[in-house]
Amino acid sequence: MKRNPRKLKWTKAFRKSVGKEMIVDSTLTFAARRNIPVRYNRDLVATTLKAMERVSAIRAKRERVFYKNRMAGNKEREKAANEKLVAENEHLLPRMRASEKMAQMVEEPLVEKAAVELPAPRRREKQKVKQRLLVTGAMEQQMDVD
Repeated sequence: MKRNPRKLKWTKAFRKSVGKEMIVDSTLTFAARRNIPVRYNRDLVATTLKAMERVSAIRAKRERVFYKNRMAGNKEREKAANEKLVAENEHLLPRMRASEKMAQMVEEPLVEKAAVELPAPRRREKQKVKQRLLVTGAMEQQMDVD
């Protein structure tokens, strides 16, 4: 039975169409097959293997960043869903005694004052360094100035 691959959730076509996988990335072109016979050259093989390792590292890093950006709003959405669930089913929760309410109200202002008085620690921003692998196998570094 023929099926549309964009409708089957386990296919690459579905994942790309829904935005769960990277579509446009220069590292994906390296995985394409090239059926051109090349005469064996030890230096060419060594540089190719180094380039393959570098490309796989770049791809892994980009995939991690892509995943983090895709999952960025999950905590807020989950918290909102939990609050909604509690609000809808509040009648199922045990009621709080008056003495417990008073104790909670006394503790809340003390916690807020302590949080306001603490100064926020300063963080230094790291400078970005771009690295490029040269054909000779050496690394070239460039400072990225924002």
